[in-house]
Amino acid sequence: MNVADTSFMLICVTFVMLMTPALALFYGGLSRARNILATSMYSYASLGVITVLWAIAGYTLSFGGDISGLIGDFSYFGLNNVTHGVHANAPSIPHTVFMAFQCMFAVLTVALISGSYAGRIRFSAMLLFSCLWLFACYCPMAHWVWGGGWLAKLGALDFAGGAVVHMASGAAALAAAQVLGPRQKIGNFAPNNLPLTLLGGGLLWFGWFGFNAGSALTSGELAGHALLATHLATASGIIGWMLMEWIKTGKPTTLGVISGALAGLVAITPGAGYLPLIWAMFTGFLGGMVCYLGVLLKNRAGYDDALDVVGIHGLGGTWGALATGLFASAAINDVNGLLYGNSWQFVVQAISVVATWGYVYLVSRLLLAGISRIMPLRVDADAEHVGLDLSEHNERAYSL
Repeated sequence: MNVADTSFMLICVTFVMLMTPALALFYGGLSRARNILATSMYSYASLGVITVLWAIAGYTLSFGGDISGLIGDFSYFGLNNVTHGVHANAPSIPHTVFMAFQCMFAVLTVALISGSYAGRIRFSAMLLFSCLWLFACYCPMAHWVWGGGWLAKLGALDFAGGAVVHMASGAAALAAAQVLGPRQKIGNFAPNNLPLTLLGGGLLWFGWFGFNAGSALTSGELAGHALLATHLATASGIIGWMLMEWIKTGKPTTLGVISGALAGLVAITPGAGYLPLIWAMFTGFLGGMVCYLGVLLKNRAGYDDALDVVGIHGLGGTWGALATGLFASAAINDVNGLLYGNSWQFVVQAISVVATWGYVYLVSRLLLAGISRIMPLRVDADAEHVGLDLSEHNERAYSL
């Protein structure tokens, strides 16, 4: 084990952990005032519940020995065989550090989905869905891509979670938004506290350096490249979104700027360790545009994705995965994309996109249908009118 790598990864674990409270601020500020605590609660509940489930069984199903390319075995059940030694994926850091790093990814992914159903789901139903979704969707996806599963064997590239985190959460968000139906039109849907959203978005940007650079799993040149690619793509995403917004509405907004930053972050995530820097900038720039159009798409498609998980994470992750197939360069990380003469890599990336959306969307719909037979998914009309802060948690964020 390498001391420098271990120190670096310990820092990255804390960076990625910070992203979940940052998401609570980001989503909380975007929600209605009557739902800000309930919306934040989804993220903090994920930080608690998913961490425990990951330790018991989620980690081993994701990174245990391969079973037919589909799921991991139970060699790490209950963290057995994790307290000493290393994992094959990260031979220069303690196994415990690798497990913790991956834990933070699982926590954040489940929390991301909550933006689609904010303001109308029962807390008990949300908890049950989150727990089942971890095992039925996230663990198989993590194993397919990072744990030696069939997509890894096919050669799919996903440096830090374009498929496993962003497309998966986007597909689940689409399923949830469609099943739960639209929010009641009580007043308007304007954000209750944009400064909170800006703060949360800034902290997400900060934490994303651990998210992407840490996915190198060493403190060397690749991590440095991933960090710089991440920052350049994020800055470019701001410009892409702001340009689209300026053209359409005549006025750029702070919400547009931070949304563009998030779009750039999502778009570069699968390719941060594969793309030359100039193509990282292009990926982020176009990601800002793609995600802006994706957010507008929900109005035409007729689903109420409250906080735009599908438009930003789902479509941003999709574009990022395809961009990796286009622009990956062996000069960065041993694999060429279509632009550098390897057309098969683009085909593989397209297969990973279809597989992720198809599998996660279908399983998420089945899970929601099953839960609806056990308990109501949605709060009643009166509870939604009062707000979930009071009806679900007996609290108020503001006492003015």
